Amino acid sequence: MLKHQTSSFVSLILLSAGLMLFASCSSDPATPSAPSGGAGSGAIGGGGATASGGTATVIQGGSQSGGAGSSSGGSGALGGAPSADGGEGGSDVTPIARPGFRGPLNSGPDPFLTFYSGNYYLGTTQGGSLKLWRAPTLGGLLTADAVTVWTDTDTTRNQQIWAPSFYLFDGHWYLYYTADDGIDDHHRLQVIESDGTDPLGPYHYKAKLVPPGAENYWAIDPVILIQTGKKYMVWSGAGSEGHNVLYVAPMSNAWTISGARVYLAAAGGCPEVREAPAILQHDGTTFLSYSTCDTGKPDYQLWMLRLASGADPLVAKNWQQVSGAVFARNDAGGVFGPGSNGFFKSPDGSEDWLVYHGKNTATVTYGRRTTRAGKIRWQADGTPDFGMPANVTDTLTLPAGDPGDSPFLLDDSAAVQPGGDASIAFDSAWHSENDCGNQCSAGNDHIATQTDATATIAFTGTRVALLSVHDVDRGIAAFSLDGGAEKTSDYYLSPGQGSQIDYISPRLPSGAHQLKVRVTGKKNAASSGTAISVDRVEVDTR
Repeated sequence: MLKHQTSSFVSLILLSAGLMLFASCSSDPATPSAPSGGAGSGAIGGGGATASGGTATVIQGGSQSGGAGSSSGGSGALGGAPSADGGEGGSDVTPIARPGFRGPLNSGPDPFLTFYSGNYYLGTTQGGSLKLWRAPTLGGLLTADAVTVWTDTDTTRNQQIWAPSFYLFDGHWYLYYTADDGIDDHHRLQVIESDGTDPLGPYHYKAKLVPPGAENYWAIDPVILIQTGKKYMVWSGAGSEGHNVLYVAPMSNAWTISGARVYLAAAGGCPEVREAPAILQHDGTTFLSYSTCDTGKPDYQLWMLRLASGADPLVAKNWQQVSGAVFARNDAGGVFGPGSNGFFKSPDGSEDWLVYHGKNTATVTYGRRTTRAGKIRWQADGTPDFGMPANVTDTLTLPAGDPGDSPFLLDDSAAVQPGGDASIAFDSAWHSENDCGNQCSAGNDHIATQTDATATIAFTGTRVALLSVHDVDRGIAAFSLDGGAEKTSDYYLSPGQGSQIDYISPRLPSGAHQLKVRVTGKKNAASSGTAISVDRVEVDTR
């Protein structure tokens, strides 16, 4: 199976006294170690030589002050000039002004997102359970608390739980997903039902969704299509037509497939996958997007079928192929493998948006596929334009009707987003590097290798998140919030990727707080160095 090579790709989330660690189990073999104490050389930027004797740098309110810093260290294979515009289109990129949002919205892949009753609700693949995140602003999903809405004691369906989608029908939420017993071939479609109208539940198990005559076939990625008032299920499955191919079937209600499945032939840039269907409807026309190529590849991308208004979805020839990929990698913006998407409406209902996962490396890997979003534009001929996937550090214009008051960005450099009460002070062991290119906010970050080097982040708000480059030469950082006990996070990652979540604090009383980041000098056995970097800070004020 190509989409989810193993359940271990899911980032492990540990939230304990304010620490959120993200670790990938799908790393490549460790690279040879760099000389101890010298300039490390990772996939992104370099560890650099530690500065000494310089004065501290303080960044506050959009200005940088301070004296001598040190020269930057080694260069990396993925360095280079940052993208001036992540490809989303000039009208949606807001480099300086508030309000706006940045990626990632979540550390998980296979996102599904909807706006309901004043909040966004997001689900992503988590492996052993179904979790949702809720926030009144799109950017606030990054620091939202995960709510586990379902775990299952039935061992035939409580492992490798993937790709949730959820819909409100007749006063209940129906959350669809796929699960198995630990054997991929046993993946089948499942649905749970909420007791009421709260998307966070509680839920109870409702049914296994079984197409007549296809009871023993592998099936993943269920979504709902409504056409002429009737419900249909669309998914990726297996049969005589192949593996990871698209099917549609009628439903008699929200939990029952009532008729034989129909195979939907679909073109793509690669032969091996047709998965993750998603439904977008506009002026009566239905667009069915789907992902092609192995999700570990940088060329994972979206293609599309269209169905005319009133046409029968169960007649295969009614589905017309849209020529070419409609959403694909953006090398200049540092975005690879964009796909496994969903669609959602802006809070005021006037705009259509795309939610998808992507990676920040061109290397084949299933790790660190994170959730992002972008606005859809409608062309004169009535077809959607998804644009290009934006660089994950770009500040994008919020959906129409989004209050957009939080979080705000504090960059490690002078190129910060104004409007928030926050500052960073680096001691003299830190220095700025400009070789991380589109993997870093503003094309640079601060880095240190010297044990006990400390960066102090002062902020006024209710929560703080740190993001930076994780790489093959990175070590273990320690975090102390408001003078409390330290918690640690491992920055090692192979292949290296930028905009990785280092730390998310617990929800705090509104007010002034301080977070210290310390280089421990420790590393895991696979890493070639102990470097720690600071790239950007997201401060929540809600």
